[in-house]
Amino acid sequence: MDAVVTDKKGRPASSIVSIVVAVLTLGYMVPWMVAAFRGKQNAWGVFWINLLLGWTALGWIAALVLACMPHRVVGFRRS
Repeated sequence: MDAVVTDKKGRPASSIVSIVVAVLTLGYMVPWMVAAFRGKQNAWGVFWINLLLGWTALGWIAALVLACMPHRVVGFRRS
């Protein structure tokens, strides 16, 4: 049976920090929190887009869309 290998990364420290930051900023950093929880490869990119452009509605929505996009398939592994 083949297993799909994605770009998902385990980031327990980033996940915890992102919760605290999202709560302290009253939800402003929610896109980064979503990306960190999902283990997105681009979580730090989402962080910077959200931090620098999130004050505009389009920037915040763009960061959220990037955080919610599916993981990229990077290969297959035979079991």
